Amino acid sequence: MHMGKTVAEKIIAEHLVDGKMVPGEEIGIKIDQTLTQDATGTMAYLEFEAMGVPRVRTKLSVSYIDHNTLQTDFRNPDDHLYLQSVAKKYGIILSKAGNGICHQLNVERFARPGWTLLGSDSHTPTSGGIGMLAIGAGGLDVAMAMAGEPFYLKMPEIVGVKLTGKLPPWVSAKDVILEVLRRIDVKGGVGKILEYFGPGVKTLDVPSRATITNMGAETGATTSIFPSDEVTREYMESQGRGDQCVPLTADPDAEYSDVIEINLSELEPLVAKPHSPGNVVPVREIEGMKVHQVAIGSCTNSSFRDLMVVAAVLKGHRVHPDVSLAISPGSRQVVYELVKAGAMADIIEAGARILENACGPCIGMGFAPPSKGISVRTFNRNFKGRSGTEDAGVYLVSPETAAATAIKGVLTDPRNLGFDPPVVKYPKRFHVDDSLFVYPPEDGSKVEIIRGPNIKPLPDFPPLPEKLDGEVLLKVGDNITTDHIMPAGAKILPFRSNIPKISEFVFTRVDPDFPRRAKEKGGGFIVGGENYGQGSSREHAAIAPKYLGVKAVIAKSFARIHQANLVNFGIVPLVFKNPDDYDKIEQGDPLEIPLGDLRGEISVINKRTGEKIPLTHNLSEKDIEVLRAGGKLPWIGKKNA
Repeated sequence: MHMGKTVAEKIIAEHLVDGKMVPGEEIGIKIDQTLTQDATGTMAYLEFEAMGVPRVRTKLSVSYIDHNTLQTDFRNPDDHLYLQSVAKKYGIILSKAGNGICHQLNVERFARPGWTLLGSDSHTPTSGGIGMLAIGAGGLDVAMAMAGEPFYLKMPEIVGVKLTGKLPPWVSAKDVILEVLRRIDVKGGVGKILEYFGPGVKTLDVPSRATITNMGAETGATTSIFPSDEVTREYMESQGRGDQCVPLTADPDAEYSDVIEINLSELEPLVAKPHSPGNVVPVREIEGMKVHQVAIGSCTNSSFRDLMVVAAVLKGHRVHPDVSLAISPGSRQVVYELVKAGAMADIIEAGARILENACGPCIGMGFAPPSKGISVRTFNRNFKGRSGTEDAGVYLVSPETAAATAIKGVLTDPRNLGFDPPVVKYPKRFHVDDSLFVYPPEDGSKVEIIRGPNIKPLPDFPPLPEKLDGEVLLKVGDNITTDHIMPAGAKILPFRSNIPKISEFVFTRVDPDFPRRAKEKGGGFIVGGENYGQGSSREHAAIAPKYLGVKAVIAKSFARIHQANLVNFGIVPLVFKNPDDYDKIEQGDPLEIPLGDLRGEISVINKRTGEKIPLTHNLSEKDIEVLRAGGKLPWIGKKNA
C-alpha cells in the first residue's frame, strides 16, 4: 500500500479538517494566512464586515495595495483609506501603495514553508516557490477564511513535474513554465496541483521557483509547489527569516498521478503568442518581428534576480529608437538593491522608463500599446484587450528575451546578442525596510471605518427557486476569460466597490450591448464552451452578472475559481451532459430549467425547439446548500443563526 506523501499531500494532511484526501472528493482545509489586493480586497472586506466577526482568526492576514494605484480621481484613494481602516479594526497588516506587488512582497516577507495561504488573486500560488500551499480564490472565500472557516475544494490530483539537468545560458525560469504551458495548455492543470521535484530543482533559486509557480495559474492548476530545501533556507536567511524555514520534501516512495519530465538542459527561449499563454513557440521561430514596446515586471518577473539580468543586458546599450521600454520593479527592496548595485543607473542610462512598484501595465493600468501595436512583456497573461488596447498583440517572454528585444527593436533570441549571459550575485542579506507595512493595534474595536461615496452596499441574494426561466442573453465559445466577462483596466477597476456601476461593463468586450439587454430581459442565462471563466480570481465576474440577473451559466466545463465564485453568489453552474448539445441552444432562445433540489437529474427545455437537453454538474453537497440559500453570505448567516 502506498504510504509516502508528496509535499502537497503533507501540507494538506496537516491542515485537513473535513473530508478524505481522495482526488475529486471535497475536502476542507484550515488556512494559516490570507492575502488580498485592492482590486479584489475591497469587496472581500465588505463581505467580511457582513459576517460580524470582530477580528480575523488566521495566523496572519495581509492587505496589499498594488493594483489600483493610479489615482485619477477620489475613488481609488478613498478605497485605500477604507482598506487601511478595515485593517486596523480587524487585525490585518496593510501594505501601502508603493510598497510593491503583493506576490513579490509575500515571498520576500511572509511566505512560509508548510503553511497554507489563500489569496483573492489567481497568482497567489507564487508563494508555492517557497514551499507553501498557496491557492487563489474569490474574495468571499478569502473572507470566510479570515472568519475562521475552512476552505473547501475538490481534492486535486498531484502531478509531478520532474526537473533534470540545468538551464543553459540565456534560458531562465520563464522558459520552464512556458514549456509546461506548451505541453498542457491553459486547462491541462484543472483539478491538479503541479509539484516540482527531481535533481534539477536544486539548480533553481527561490525567485525562479516563484516565477514558475506564479504562472502555473495559467494552466488552470489549483496551485503549484516546490519543496523547501537548502536553497529555500539560504533565501529566507537573506531576508532575515531563516528561523521560519523548515525542510519539506516528498517522501522517497511518494506517488504522483502523472509525471511530466523536463530536462532543463534541453530548453531554449520561448514565447507565448497572442492571445493565450498556452500559444507557445520557440523565440527563434518568429525572431525578427518588429516591436513597439517592451514591458518588464509584473508578479511573474520583477524580482531582484530578473531586473539584475535586465540591467546587465542593457548596460552599455541603448533602447532601440522605435521601442518604448518600461520597467516595474516588484518591491521597494528590489529598487533599493538595484540602486545599491549600480544597476538602476544602467537601466536609466539605457533609456528605460521606470514605473511604480505595482502591477501597472499587466492589468491595463497604464502603458497601453499603440493601435495594432506589438508589445513584448514578461507578464503572465496576454488575453485580447487586457493591455488596454483591443487590437494590440501581446507576446510573453523571459526577462532575457525582453531586454534583448528592447535594444534590438525586433523580437530577439537572447542567445544571438553576441556576449556572455550575466551572472547575478545575490546579497548575503537583503535590505529589509518594512516601514510601509502598517501593523494593526492590539484592539481595533474603537476604529471607525472610512467609507467613500463610491462604496455601495452588497446586493440582495434571494433563495434559489426550484425552476429557472429566461432567455439566453449571450452565447460564447471556449476559454472565455474573466477579462472577457468583467474587464479590468484604469477606467473600470475604480468601481470595484460599486457593483451597480461596475455591472455596466459586464461582457462589453464581447458584446457592448450585453448589460442593457440583460436589464431589459430581467436577466437570463449564459451559454459557454470549454474552460469557461479561466484567468483571474476576480469575483466581480460573478457578482456583477448576478446583479444583472444572470441565473445560471450552462457550459461544457468551468475553470475552478470562477465556478466557485458563481456558487458563492447564487449563479448555478451547469454542464452539458453531451458537449455536442452546445449546438442545440442559440442566443435569444427562451429556456426553462426545472432544478428541483439540484440533487436529481436536470434538463434544460429549449422553448424555441421544444427539445429537452440533459445537463449535469459537479457540485458538492455544500455547494448545493449554498446555492439553495442564494449564495454564501446568506448561507453563512443561516448557519450562524
